[in-house]
Amino acid sequence: MHPITTTPELAAACRRMTSHPFITVDTEFLRETTYYPLLCVVQMASTDEAVVIDALTPGIDLAPFFSLMADEKVVKVFHAARQDIEIVWHGAKLIPRPIFDTQVAAMVLGHGDSISYEQLVQRITGDTLDKSHRFTDWTRRPLSEAQLAYAVSDVTHLRDVYLALVADLERRGRADWVQEEMRVLTSPDTYRMDPENAWQRLKTRVRKPKELAVLIEVAAWREREAQSRDVPRSRVLKDEAIADIAVQAPTTVEKLKNLRSLPKGFDRSRWAEAIVAAVERGLARDPTTLPRPTRIPPAMNGTAVVELLKVLLRMIAERHHVAAKVIATVDDLERIAAADDADVAALAGWRRDLFGEKALALKHGKLALAIEKGKVAAVERG
Repeated sequence: MHPITTTPELAAACRRMTSHPFITVDTEFLRETTYYPLLCVVQMASTDEAVVIDALTPGIDLAPFFSLMADEKVVKVFHAARQDIEIVWHGAKLIPRPIFDTQVAAMVLGHGDSISYEQLVQRITGDTLDKSHRFTDWTRRPLSEAQLAYAVSDVTHLRDVYLALVADLERRGRADWVQEEMRVLTSPDTYRMDPENAWQRLKTRVRKPKELAVLIEVAAWREREAQSRDVPRSRVLKDEAIADIAVQAPTTVEKLKNLRSLPKGFDRSRWAEAIVAAVERGLARDPTTLPRPTRIPPAMNGTAVVELLKVLLRMIAERHHVAAKVIATVDDLERIAAADDADVAALAGWRRDLFGEKALALKHGKLALAIEKGKVAAVERG
C-alpha cells in the first residue's frame, strides 16, 4: 500500500469519502517533546476503501481533510476521540461534526471504563490486533509496510465495531445517551488552551484565596511559556513546583531559591524573575474577582454519604450494564452529598433518571441499601 503524499491525491480521496454516511478516522502523532501535537499520519476508511495520509510530506495541504472533518453529512467515527479532535482543532480551528466515539458508546453499553481499542475489537469481532507498532516512530520516513498495515487495520476494524455498537444502542434505546456525551467532545471549550484557565488542569488543592490567586498567575505564565516555546508544560515547570510556589508565594528570587521543588540553579535562570512577577500579580489580585472553588466541601458526615453513594452507583452500573464512570464521577458524588441542586451531569438527563433521583432519595433516607441473595439491593422506605 502506498500512502497519500500529494494534495490532489488527498482531495480525490476525501471526495470519495463524502459519498458515505460514515467514515472511520485515526491519527498518529508525536507530542513527547512539544506542546502542540505533531501530526504525522492520518488514516481513514469508508465501507469501500482505506487510505493512509502522510501528513509530514513537504508541501502537502491538509485542507481537503479538514473540509471532510467539517462535512456534516458524514459521521466521523473515532475511538477515544479527544486527542484526534484536538489535532484537528489545532490544525484548522474546527471541530469535526458529527462524530461518534466508540469508547464512549462502549461505556454506555457496559463494556467497562475507558476500554482500549484492541480490547473492544477483540470483544466485538473476535480479532486480535497487532499493536507492536503502537509506539513506533511515526516521524521516520519512509513509512514501512508494517506501519502502513498497522495504520489501516485500526480504521478497518473500527467500521465493524461502529456498526455493532450502533445496532446495540438502538436495540437498548441508548442512542441519545451517546449523543449527549458527544456534545462535550464537540465543544470548542474542551480544546481551547486559555492560559488563564490553565490552573484548572492542576490536581493540587489550595485552601486560601491568596494561594489560588498565585496558582492562577503562575499556571498562566507556564502555559504561555510552553506555548511560545512549543515544549511540554513540565519542561517549563513541573506541577508540584507550581503548587509549592502557590503556597509559599516567594516575592524575591532569593526566596524562590529556597523551594526544594525547583531544580538546583533555577533561581539563576531567565525565568526566575518572571515567576516572581507572576507571584506578585497573584498577591495583588482582588480576592472577590477569583473564581469559585471547583469542589464543594461535603456536608456533615459527607464522607460516609459519598461512600454510600459509591455503593449505589456500582449497584446501578452493574444492573444496567453501564460503566460507572460514565454515570457519575467521585466529584459528582461529593457535590451531591453537599447539595441537592449540585450542578453535575449525574443530576441531569438520562443520568438523573438512572441514578440521580435514587442518589437523592438515599441521601434523604427515602431509599436504603440492603443485601439480598448476596447482592446489593435498593429498598424504598416510607
